[in-house]
Amino acid sequence: MVGTKSRFVLALAVLLVPGVALSAAPVTVKGRLAGTQKLLNPVWNEAKEPTSHAYTFREPSVTTRTDARNLTAQLDKEVAIVAVSDAGGVKVKGNMVVMGGRISPVTLVITQGETVQIENKDPFPHKLYDTGNKGLQVGETPANKARSWAPPGPGTYEIRDQAAPSVRAWIVVEPKAVAVTYPDRKGEFGIDLEPGKYKLRAYHNGVVVGKEMDFVVNPAPAEQPLKSPLLVSDEPKKDEKK
Repeated sequence: MVGTKSRFVLALAVLLVPGVALSAAPVTVKGRLAGTQKLLNPVWNEAKEPTSHAYTFREPSVTTRTDARNLTAQLDKEVAIVAVSDAGGVKVKGNMVVMGGRISPVTLVITQGETVQIENKDPFPHKLYDTGNKGLQVGETPANKARSWAPPGPGTYEIRDQAAPSVRAWIVVEPKAVAVTYPDRKGEFGIDLEPGKYKLRAYHNGVVVGKEMDFVVNPAPAEQPLKSPLLVSDEPKKDEKK
């Protein structure tokens, strides 16, 4: 058996060997979003158009609070929180799922060169395509099948479906992205990062919303809260100014 003293000597020897480096453990950065009440997927406004015959809406319940009747974004599917670094060099991957007339996540952020798999979990086919005609041509994806596509380069690609107008999503190719996460429905999130300097931004409907945040991740402790919320609109609600 190796004694405590021997283990200490061995560890010290490893640290002193040229070219041997011990990588720092990832740190979980925790934060929350502010100003989320202004976020809304545009498909809901499209559905209100008089020429749209594919949707029906129920009358609002008089017993439901007025503020609860307002349509807002489903944060855990629609808001992508992205850490970017000038160092880059990290592969950020992601896939999408079509089910129940929606696609999830609504905004997907990946790094350049990655392939996105879009899985159809509906019992009927979907006809997905990118509106900018950048390579994802209209093609039928049968029930319980998947379709793969690699965006050609940096930028934002809007995805729609000929079979279901409510299916609308965005794929963002950001070469400097190093990590992506999604908040819970309360707007709280955690993202794992190596120690270093980063910018934190929120994407909604394929674009950056609110204000980008500069922050530094220290080697310790293992969990580090952000000092202020990540603002995703011009002005947060009064109850969010904390």
